[in-house]
Amino acid sequence: MKKAFKIIGITILILFFILLATPFVFQSQIKDLVKTFINQNVNAKVAFSDVSLSLLKSFPEAHVEVSDLVITNFEPFEDETLATVKNIALTMSVKELFKNTDQEPIIVNTISVNNASLNLKTDSSGAVNYTITKETENTSTNKPNSENNSFSFNIEDYSITNSAITYSDESTKTVIRISELNHYGKGKISANTSELNTNTEANVSISMDSTTYLSNNPITLEALIDLDLNNQKYTFKDNKGSINQLPITFNGYVQFVESGQDIDITFQNPGSSFKDFLAVIPKVYSKNIEDVKTTGDFKVKGRIKGLITEHTIPKLDISITSNNASFKYPNLPKSVDNITLNTVIKNETGKTEDTYIDIKTLNFKIDQDAFKSSAIIKNLMGNMLVNADIDGTLNLENITKAYPIELDHSLTGILKAKLNTAFDMNAIEINAYERIKNNGSVSISDFIFSSEAIVNPIHIYKADINFNPTTVNLTNFISKTGESDLNATGTIHNLLGFLLSDKKLQGNFNVKATTFRISDFMSVNKDGANNSKQTTGQIEALKIPDFLDCTINANVGTVVYDNLNLSNLKGSLLIKNQQATLKDMTTTIFDGVLAITGDVSTKADTPTFNLNLGADHFDIAKSFKDLKLFQNIAPIAKLLQGKMNSAIQLSGTLDHEFSPNLNSVSGTALVELLTTKINTNKSELFSKLDVALGFIDFSKLNLKDLKTKLEFANGKVNVKPFQLKYDDIIVEVSGSHSFDKTLSYNAVFDVPAKYLGTEVNNLIEKINDNEVTKITIPVTANITGSYTNPTITTDLTSGITNLTKQLIDIEKQKLINKGKGKVEGLLSNLLGKNEVHTTTKDTTVADTTTTPKTDPVKEGVKGILGNFIKNKRKKDSLN
Repeated sequence: MKKAFKIIGITILILFFILLATPFVFQSQIKDLVKTFINQNVNAKVAFSDVSLSLLKSFPEAHVEVSDLVITNFEPFEDETLATVKNIALTMSVKELFKNTDQEPIIVNTISVNNASLNLKTDSSGAVNYTITKETENTSTNKPNSENNSFSFNIEDYSITNSAITYSDESTKTVIRISELNHYGKGKISANTSELNTNTEANVSISMDSTTYLSNNPITLEALIDLDLNNQKYTFKDNKGSINQLPITFNGYVQFVESGQDIDITFQNPGSSFKDFLAVIPKVYSKNIEDVKTTGDFKVKGRIKGLITEHTIPKLDISITSNNASFKYPNLPKSVDNITLNTVIKNETGKTEDTYIDIKTLNFKIDQDAFKSSAIIKNLMGNMLVNADIDGTLNLENITKAYPIELDHSLTGILKAKLNTAFDMNAIEINAYERIKNNGSVSISDFIFSSEAIVNPIHIYKADINFNPTTVNLTNFISKTGESDLNATGTIHNLLGFLLSDKKLQGNFNVKATTFRISDFMSVNKDGANNSKQTTGQIEALKIPDFLDCTINANVGTVVYDNLNLSNLKGSLLIKNQQATLKDMTTTIFDGVLAITGDVSTKADTPTFNLNLGADHFDIAKSFKDLKLFQNIAPIAKLLQGKMNSAIQLSGTLDHEFSPNLNSVSGTALVELLTTKINTNKSELFSKLDVALGFIDFSKLNLKDLKTKLEFANGKVNVKPFQLKYDDIIVEVSGSHSFDKTLSYNAVFDVPAKYLGTEVNNLIEKINDNEVTKITIPVTANITGSYTNPTITTDLTSGITNLTKQLIDIEKQKLINKGKGKVEGLLSNLLGKNEVHTTTKDTTVADTTTTPKTDPVKEGVKGILGNFIKNKRKKDSLN
């Protein structure tokens, strides 16, 4: 006995090693078989990382596994991925491994697919990416084991787990996505007739033409299917499933025929409680309906019968009804009562365009508010036609009190509607207003809208809209947000296009307001959206709504922008593509009138502007005190007292507070001063000019009717030459400064000789010539440094030197014929103490034999400057 156990043990061990070693013997053969099968049957690029064989994993059957399978399309979808599969496992009898595959195929018994992703596509021309199987000459359904195939399938068990399927049709704009797919099937399906027992779970999303019909909705299906492979007919019996939580039973068949598919399926919900209606609604919205109290019935039943071909669809007859129903959630104070629903979905011809939905009745009541509606929707797959009636009152606050819908912010307000509308979708798309017929009215009162995207809630006290066959009139709109109030009327061109599709809101509006504060419409920065302690630093720039395409005629009492108050604002705003074009805009500010034209755009991340400003009789001191831009363009102007006119063209970018980014601003300005006063006491610049050029009292400069042109860009202002006047002194100023107040100016003073001191005046008197009194010299003051700490340099010294030489030369010309002695005597008299012989009292005779030790002109100028400065200091000490 002991020996027998030993023999048995050795035999088992040998068999184990044989089972362990055999896969290595056949692995190369299996891999070649897989490649051959793919090449013979698939018209696409196929790649996989490995093919493995095990005799232990599914003992006593062989287990073949293909890992990391990737299928990539050829043209017209070249290099697009059709499918990826983490692994595909096949089981078969061990004896299948010993077959001669040239003579007969390997028969596969079970298949399992794990982590598959299938992407099916139909492009706009109708081409599909999933017809990748190669056609064979012999495709008889009775002989599936063709000599061209290395595998045959005799399936008893199969599964698809953790997989996803996406189907998209560009021509119909249809997208179907099945995710988290788990499908299992049992039954022998190789025979001509057999039965397959399946179980399916998945989440389904369906959208058509931008409309979502299912959004990740869970579905289940338990189906017992009779398979008639000879006739390609699949009959459903004893089937039940669910959409969301709505149970459905169905039976019938699907048969593949030469022209398409023949379908005959009936279905209904097995229960009749109104709770089944709540089960249709996705659970994320309906929440837990187990404890919801309901009354009344709800019934869904229908039949789908006919052929699916390129030109036809099955006939439809589906009805959804409910009578005198109600529901109440246990944790909510309100109930929804008197619910009546009667809807049919029909197609009586088999033509796609003849499908229609008739919502005969959809009524309900919350508290005392009754709401009634009905609609007919035709030509669902083409140019959809809609005819709807709405009549009722709804307290918006009661919606969340009766139904567990979660809103970011609470709803309040009373909505009243009595409206009939008839239109086709194409008319909305092309704005064919004559085909859009509306009659009735809609009003809302005490509506409060709040959002994290805005700083203040918007309170709509009253809004009335009247619908006429061709127009929609906003007859009344009264609202307030923050400190801003709005009162609007107008005409809306495409309200339905705006509400039902992605069209922009088009119209013309007249807007009045007592106060309009820009900061009330700033949007909150996303990073600080949940911070209850938000500061002004956490707001981002106001965005012009992308959905607006309209003209607004504005009349506002006061617009508050930053620290500015604009009064009596009037003009037009043309809003389109997130750009506001200002037209004929005028406002009162700084005791004058400001005219504005141009545009502001918020389409880019950084807002931009391009404006023309016309300032008429602005108070100079006020405007340059409060406007940062003006302060940088002309910082010295804040010292002026009086009025000015200006024409400014400027462009640049705006910051998050809608103020110009100064370094981005460029443009020109034409300025006309209507003033005669300048306050020099508060300026370091004028203080230093007064020291350097003491002969001018800058507070008495004549600035009346002064005109100049400025150009600015890249943070720098260039000032074109302009002239000032002080009595009979002409001053020409030119140069530039930067927005950081760095100065680079030249002021050229055309100074008459009489302003240069007593000595110069004495020279002029001795010459005794009227032409001499008209002599002027240019004195240039170079102004550098900064506005608060300027540096002044002048060429006054050289100017006086030149003047002295000029005076002497004039007198020389007058006396040139009177002899050398007289000239020298005259020079001695002109220069006073700076004569040739300082010890001789007789100045009429000069010793021409003595050579002077110094230049008489130079010494004369030095004396003039000395006395000039001395007199200046004396004047300053007296002041």
